[in-house]
Amino acid sequence: MQKSTQDYLKVVYSLSKNGDIVSNNNISQKLDVAPASVTEMLKKLADAGYIKYSPYHGSTLTQKGLTEAQKITRKHRLLESFLSNVLRIGNDKVHQEACQMEHTLSDEAEESLCRLLKHPDTCPDDGNTIPACDLPFSNCEECIQLHQKGLEQVGKRDKNLTPIKELKNGAFGKISFIRGEHKVLQRLLDMGLTPGTRVQIVKIAPLDGPIVVAVRGSKLALGLDIACNVFVEIEPVVDNPEE
Repeated sequence: MQKSTQDYLKVVYSLSKNGDIVSNNNISQKLDVAPASVTEMLKKLADAGYIKYSPYHGSTLTQKGLTEAQKITRKHRLLESFLSNVLRIGNDKVHQEACQMEHTLSDEAEESLCRLLKHPDTCPDDGNTIPACDLPFSNCEECIQLHQKGLEQVGKRDKNLTPIKELKNGAFGKISFIRGEHKVLQRLLDMGLTPGTRVQIVKIAPLDGPIVVAVRGSKLALGLDIACNVFVEIEPVVDNPEE
């Protein structure tokens, strides 16, 4: 995939939330590109099936586009963590360095980088959540154990996952992946947040406050440190998801 394509998908992803429409002007400002050039590129992306584009209205990612956007965003934010926390590169240079490196980082190197960094959850540059990997695991321990045994990973996850913290009030999801090592995993399991569990967002508190979710008939208040490590498949709204 061309660098320009990845850059546009990454920007649309960063400006949208749970399918929100992104305006051409916002994309133009973010990329510092002329509006006419943005329009031309968005039409190409729409023809390739990466976005849904409506003139004078805006763009949204398709499932295909979301997959690619999450993939390149994940590499970018992992690289920022590596450059900042391991190489101690200055904050004023981290973002641009990661932008240059993300397009050549292989999937295998990305997996190794994630293990080296101990599965970071947020980007040190802006605090944004690092997207989940596309490996078909329900938690990071499965990945670690497979690697320790010297076995090769086969296959990729075929669903796009969203961290609970990025859902909207009233949204439903099924937990598919929990990030973190054993202590994190056990803490979430003790709370009833297990893979396959259906949850609903009840309330998102302002100013980075807790997120209240309904789980098996009960309500839990989750801090952002938890909410950014629980990933779900978004489900359509139903009358009673707990039945």
